[in-house]
Amino acid sequence: MPGTVPPVADEREGLLAYLAQMRNAFDIVAYGLTDEQARSAPSVSVLTIGGLIRHVTATERYWMSLVRDEPQQRDEGAYDDNFRFGPDDTLAAVLTDYHDCAKETEDLIASIDDLGQAVPVPRDAPWFPDDVEAWSVRWVLLHLIQETARHAGHADIVRESIDGATLYPLMAGYEGWPATDWLQPWKPAMS
Repeated sequence: MPGTVPPVADEREGLLAYLAQMRNAFDIVAYGLTDEQARSAPSVSVLTIGGLIRHVTATERYWMSLVRDEPQQRDEGAYDDNFRFGPDDTLAAVLTDYHDCAKETEDLIASIDDLGQAVPVPRDAPWFPDDVEAWSVRWVLLHLIQETARHAGHADIVRESIDGATLYPLMAGYEGWPATDWLQPWKPAMS
């Protein structure tokens, strides 16, 4: 995916394209990492690249279950658990699961005729408003873009703390851009 979203034909395509762009940031920050690096928390935060990918996957699936109007049961430990990238987890597996989740979302959104369709506001968390009965599918997609972008920013900081790699050189390496005088594609350090 290029560094910017290509032109879009309509609202649905635009929302899905911007969500895809934010998801792609996780492929980029994970580029070239080992499972051990994806498990490391190199800053004062407990956040890891692998854990952030697990979290955005669980978050997207949660919101799509709301769109499908599926009953919700909050497991008190599940929120913290979906940030964990355990010793048996692999970066390849969590990325594959995230890509599968993206496909599930795109298929669901394609099946909905009206992005204004109501999505009932859950009543199981204090941050959900009491005075709003429903959001729209449109609102949910915008919220997912916001959430994914927020956590992509966290992932950028974690990645830079791991090995100093930053977004544009990583993107250039990931996408195979040619080197320029002002941008060198990231390459793994020689061991």
